[in-house]
Amino acid sequence: METFKDFSIIFLGLFLLICSALSLANAEVQQHQFVIQATPVKRLCKTHSSITVNGMFPGPTLEVKNGDTLEVKVINKARYNVTIHWHGVRQMRTGWADGPEFVTQCPIRPGGSYTYRFTIQGQEGTLWWHAHSSWLRATVYGALIIRPREGESYPFPKPQRETPILLGEWWDANPIDVVREATRTGAAPNVSDAYTINAQPGDLYKCSSKDTTIVPIDSGETNLLRVINAALNQPLFFTVANHKLTVVGADASYVKPFTTSVIMLGPGQTTDVLIRGDQAPSRYYMAARAYQSAQNAPFDNTTTTAILEYKSAPCPAKKGLAPKPIMPSLPAYNDTNTVTAFSRSFRSPQKVEVPTDIDESLFFTVGLGLNNCPPNFHRSRCQGPNGTRFTASMNNVSFVLPGNFSLLQAHQQGIPGVFTTDFPGTPPVKFDYTGNVSQSLFQPATGTKLYKLKYGSKVQIVIQDTSIVTPENHPIHLHGYDFYIIAEGFGNFNPQKDTSKFNLVDPPLRNTVGVPVNGWAVIRFVADNPGVWLMHCHLDVHITWGLAMAFLVENGLGELQTLQAPPPDLPIC
Repeated sequence: METFKDFSIIFLGLFLLICSALSLANAEVQQHQFVIQATPVKRLCKTHSSITVNGMFPGPTLEVKNGDTLEVKVINKARYNVTIHWHGVRQMRTGWADGPEFVTQCPIRPGGSYTYRFTIQGQEGTLWWHAHSSWLRATVYGALIIRPREGESYPFPKPQRETPILLGEWWDANPIDVVREATRTGAAPNVSDAYTINAQPGDLYKCSSKDTTIVPIDSGETNLLRVINAALNQPLFFTVANHKLTVVGADASYVKPFTTSVIMLGPGQTTDVLIRGDQAPSRYYMAARAYQSAQNAPFDNTTTTAILEYKSAPCPAKKGLAPKPIMPSLPAYNDTNTVTAFSRSFRSPQKVEVPTDIDESLFFTVGLGLNNCPPNFHRSRCQGPNGTRFTASMNNVSFVLPGNFSLLQAHQQGIPGVFTTDFPGTPPVKFDYTGNVSQSLFQPATGTKLYKLKYGSKVQIVIQDTSIVTPENHPIHLHGYDFYIIAEGFGNFNPQKDTSKFNLVDPPLRNTVGVPVNGWAVIRFVADNPGVWLMHCHLDVHITWGLAMAFLVENGLGELQTLQAPPPDLPIC
């Protein structure tokens, strides 16, 4: 009997080993080449020399399975430095492949190349990739689709069709010139001239209707729309005329399905929605336009459209006379109530293990600021409000990127003088964050300050918007991690009162949190990925001004808790 028991244990062990080997065998290593190059792109009647990947705009869609490894060789044939960030990929121990310029690597110089190598582990859904250097991501971006492992399926009925929907922002100018001019003048950069769906502005803009994006659907079928906000500086509402959207995922995590007529995404966020072909066969506009929460700030108030077209829609009698698509109504640009109702609908599909017994309880203010005009600056360089220069900060520190080393290199090689580890865990000065703030608090300190976390520590961060200059909804993205959003609210976070609102049962898992305008959000995660990880506002105008910080997560014990060695082709500064 004992022998039989031993045999069955050995057999079970072998069976499990074979199963795990098979699942690994099904995991592929995918190799791609991205050539960064200037390409003529015509939009709004005008041709620009835009920076693209492989001449494609938007860039190539990468389709992988959970467990696959990607090797992407990036060759820089453009005239600007470049890096590529794989937005939302956990990058377990592979921080060298994360991509933010001067954080995890020096940029790939013109003429240089670098191969990003990383494995997708335990993530399914929609992510994306984009340049993480200056404002190049205005045109250098694409979808990253992660399907379930071989033999596994979606936790919802398999859709008949899937369509990536990349929302973008277009300047009728060179975006690099736009940000350089703003940096020179200290003023806010010019707003964009159009929004786009899959790089096309759509019917409501000049010279655009013949290239409007068409999304096919058939009567009775279900289409999975993988919506990505790749806009540089603008949270966006998105809707489809006469159709309901069932939200099933966000930031490559499944959610408890809920139905809505409109969704809102901050830059960096992704939302997977199911749409059913349950309307009369015709043509219906999909549309996106700004959610603008900063008062009195200029913004691009235009609307981009694509067309949801039923394949069985009646053909026009004469060519070119297709019926005009039905137009949806969109929320008002400042409709915060709709945004709140939407963001509070997100739940994980089942009970999750939220970190408790918190080791690091942090409180970060996020917001804008104004620097006084330096004495050696001409007035033309101080065109912010009342002769100042715009800035931004977290906990009153405006983040400065190093120039001669990346932070990760400096950490790994012990290079002194590149950064300090004294980023404040709470605001240096406590004040009425969302009230009338004294002008004396408008000018932050500058620094390259990191916050050190022990491997495995359980972290809670209260992220608090401030009304300095103007309150605003800030999409805050943390590299290298997903986190649970356990609560959000308006006004100043009050630990006595607001902890009762914490959802510790089924909060959503995200990589980018929309911190409510004049409000706060609370996130939790376990620091189980060693390296240097940037946390920043995903409105690029704000990261340019310094609305960022970085965590230095120390190695744990043994190889599996230790940052890998840097690859031999890592660019040097």
